[in-house]
Amino acid sequence: MFPPLAGLAPARTPRQVSTPMAAFPWTNELDTLLRDLAATGRSVRDIAAEIGTTKSTIDRRLRALGITLDRSSTEAATKANTLDAKARRSRLQLALLEDAERLRAQMWQPATVFNFGGKDNTYEERTLDKPPFADQLKIMQATGIAVDRSLKLDLHDSGGSTAVIGLLQQTAAALGIHDDADSQP
Repeated sequence: MFPPLAGLAPARTPRQVSTPMAAFPWTNELDTLLRDLAATGRSVRDIAAEIGTTKSTIDRRLRALGITLDRSSTEAATKANTLDAKARRSRLQLALLEDAERLRAQMWQPATVFNFGGKDNTYEERTLDKPPFADQLKIMQATGIAVDRSLKLDLHDSGGSTAVIGLLQQTAAALGIHDDADSQP
């Protein structure tokens, strides 16, 4: 190989060829350990971490030994996670409604408007009886979004039908509070 020329990047080295990984060395002791861990109801992930190999290796070895894992604990954990998620969505739904109420109340509260700049770089502010119309419009849009998201959470958890969701989306679009990019419930 020639030395690199001044000011040029060094020459590339030939590409390294990777060699396939060697198979995990199974022993009778590992088979016994695998049977014992599987009997305790541990997950494939836990067993793989304990033995020091991959989940796919454990899956293949379990099949080769004719061992099936008890999935009841996984099923129970999945149900618990589903219930936890539903409870979190319920709390979020209530928080969104509270946000909507606070936002809507701002439409009728005094608002401070200001201007900063001009040739003398001055600051001026005034307090109005209520926000300017453009700000009221933005407040109403934000309120509508919060209510819409709250309704979508409720429909998700109640198993609402597609027809109901479509009707709500049409109503929201007619009111001008529908996000056209969001076509899913």
